[in-house]
Amino acid sequence: MSDAAPLTATAGMDRVKAPSALGGLVSLALHYAFNTLGPISIAGAHFLTSLLFLRFLPPSQFGLFSFVFVVVPFALSMGGALFGAALVNSANGKVPMTDGELAAYMKANLLYAGLATLAIFGLMIVGTAGMELAAIVSVYGALMTIRWFARCHAYAVHQMPRAIVSDLIYSSVLIGGLGVLIVTRNFTPVFAASILVLCSGCAVIGFGRQFLRAQASALWEGSLRAFLPIWRDLARWSLLGVISTELTANAHAYLVTLISGPKAFALLAVGSLFMRPASLVITALPDAERASMARSLNAGKFGDAMRTVSQFRMAGLVVLAGTSALAAIIMIWFPQLILKRGYEEASVITVVCMWVAIMAIRALRTPESVLLQAGGEFKPLASASVNSSVVSLTFTTILLLAFGPIVSMGGVMAGEVVMALQIFAQARKWRVQHG
Repeated sequence: MSDAAPLTATAGMDRVKAPSALGGLVSLALHYAFNTLGPISIAGAHFLTSLLFLRFLPPSQFGLFSFVFVVVPFALSMGGALFGAALVNSANGKVPMTDGELAAYMKANLLYAGLATLAIFGLMIVGTAGMELAAIVSVYGALMTIRWFARCHAYAVHQMPRAIVSDLIYSSVLIGGLGVLIVTRNFTPVFAASILVLCSGCAVIGFGRQFLRAQASALWEGSLRAFLPIWRDLARWSLLGVISTELTANAHAYLVTLISGPKAFALLAVGSLFMRPASLVITALPDAERASMARSLNAGKFGDAMRTVSQFRMAGLVVLAGTSALAAIIMIWFPQLILKRGYEEASVITVVCMWVAIMAIRALRTPESVLLQAGGEFKPLASASVNSSVVSLTFTTILLLAFGPIVSMGGVMAGEVVMALQIFAQARKWRVQHG
């Protein structure tokens, strides 16, 4: 793709208002269709990938790869916390982001990618993966953290097509590569992990030569010292919020895998597989909507920001409704398409229902959370996340030890409820102060 677009952007870009109610509805539909094109392609690719893992790998290996799809997204969420919101604020403030500031971000991102590589390798070893598989997965994690930074940057400087192209490249190479493994009968964990590395590397290349040169030059250009004010003012609170949010949302994944093993986690992973499209869309949409809200708030257009919150919530609930309907159709009429021996239908249905409830809470609270991020309210968000993570970890551990993996998801749900209540309370307080 062309490299003509700049890596920094002029602040103050506003969303164009639709001329009529019908035009507004069409514009809104096209807006979310465009914003979700890339995430939906990845959701579909990951969904099909998980189905293939479920079909061709034994439960223990399926559980291990499902753990990969928990650990790596956690690394991406941490990268988004470190750089995403701060990039939006830097690129959309009254003073445009300079090349020196961007170089500081990119140098910090390289450091973070290295740390993420080590952490993912360690978690995979603890999760009973072999050295070779753990090393390959850690490379996948490193490339994905760089890709996620590039994606956050593209949204921040209003170059969304770059992110969508990267998403489409990732999903296409992933499905094509796994198809080759099936045809050649080489569908093994090591080869499957190698395909993950290939698709993530191609997706990074999709951001263009200009970005790749800037990211590579961060090895000797830019200063980590210049990133310290960003860390002090924004990133540390955002990162704390993401870490505690992860402990709230996926406490069961870590506890069940590390305590009971990947085979025990496989059942919960089968249930979460049905929610993958809704989960990815709800996770990816904030990148676009955070930038939109920040521009509206910086321009003093509070009403536009609140409309984005309402539209965001509606989009998330619609995607969740569609995902839930598809899951119901499959489990009622075509369970044999998903399940094989070793998985009880009743248990899977129970897990799916619990996941629907958890995802509904997330779909309701996420727009308010993004609004508070756009408003710079990272410390209150971190406080809410910490409180909910304590509840989630405590209840999940107790329920896991007392009743087993399925019931332990009740601890995750309890943490989500606590977080939602605190975020809604903080959002109401913020609207009163700034409305």
